[in-house]
Amino acid sequence: MNYDADKQIPNPHFTMIEPTLNYVLCPDATGGHRMAYWQWGDALAPDVVVCVHGLSRQGRDFDVLAQALVARGGGALRVVCPDVAGRGRSDWLQDPMGYQIPAYAADMLALLVQLQKDAPIEALDWIGTSMGGLIGLVVCGQPQLPIAAKVRRLVLNDVGPVIQWSALQRIGEYLGQVGRFASVQQAADALWAVSTTFGPHSPAQWLALSQAMVRPLEEGGFSLHYDPAIGVPFQTLTEASATQGEAMLWHLYDAVPCETLLLRGAQSDLLTREVALAMTQRGPKAQLVEFDGVGHAPTLVAPDQIRAVADFVLRS
Repeated sequence: MNYDADKQIPNPHFTMIEPTLNYVLCPDATGGHRMAYWQWGDALAPDVVVCVHGLSRQGRDFDVLAQALVARGGGALRVVCPDVAGRGRSDWLQDPMGYQIPAYAADMLALLVQLQKDAPIEALDWIGTSMGGLIGLVVCGQPQLPIAAKVRRLVLNDVGPVIQWSALQRIGEYLGQVGRFASVQQAADALWAVSTTFGPHSPAQWLALSQAMVRPLEEGGFSLHYDPAIGVPFQTLTEASATQGEAMLWHLYDAVPCETLLLRGAQSDLLTREVALAMTQRGPKAQLVEFDGVGHAPTLVAPDQIRAVADFVLRS
C-alpha cells in the first residue's frame, strides 16, 4: 500500500511505478481523433500539472519529472502528460495540415474538460517544452477561453515569442525522417545524433528517454513513434512567415496572467538570451533560470532542472 507522505494515510490512487494510459476524443474536421495521455499520481487529486512535450517528442519524456513531482507532493497530485496528436499512442491525423499549434491547443482544451469531469480541478499548472510551451501560450494568453480552471503557474521550457530561424532550419533537417532501426539502442543512437543540444545524459538516461520514441514494425525492426506528416506544415514555414508570427506570440505572452517560469539552456539556439531577458521585463515578467552546458532544450531529468521546476510549481 502506498501512503500520503504528509498525512500518513493510505492513498490507493498514488502510484510511482508506471503511469496509466488514457484517451480523450478530440474533434476535428474529419470526424475526430483520440489523444493519448499518461497520468501519474492520484487520479482524483484536485491539484493538476499538465506537461506538454516538444515538436517530435511524446508524453513519456516527463517520466522522471512526473515521478519527482508526485513524490515531493506526497502523492496528492495529478500529473498529466499528453501525447500530442500524431505522436506516441495518439491517433495520426487524416489531414496533415492539422498538425499546427491552434489545433493542438484545441485538443488540450478537450483534455482539460475530460480531466475536470474525472475529478474537479482546483489548481492547474502547465509545463511546456518548446512546442508544448507555445501551446501553453495559446491556452494561457487567452483568458476568455472557456477553461474550468485557469492556469495558476506556467513553465516555459526554452521557448518564447521569438524563435530563431536558424534553429527552425536545423530542426527541419531531420523532422519527418522516422527511419528504420534494428534495435531500440540503434534508434536511441540515431536520436542522440540530432539531440546533442539537449545536454549531457548518461547512456541509461538517454535510452530511457528513447524507449517511448520508437514503435515496432510488423515486418520487423523499429521506427520512430510519430507520423512523418507532422513535418508537412513545418515545411511550409518561411523566414518571413515566422517573423510575422512573432507579433501574435508576443501578444499572447503579454496577456498571460499567471506566474511564469522561463527555463533556458544557456547554449540554446532557439531562444536567445536577449529574448529571454525581454520576457522578464514584460507580460508576466517571467522568472528566468538558465542551465549551463545545455542547448535546446533541457530534458528536465537532471536534478537541478527538476528542482527548479518543482520549487516553482509546488511551493505553497
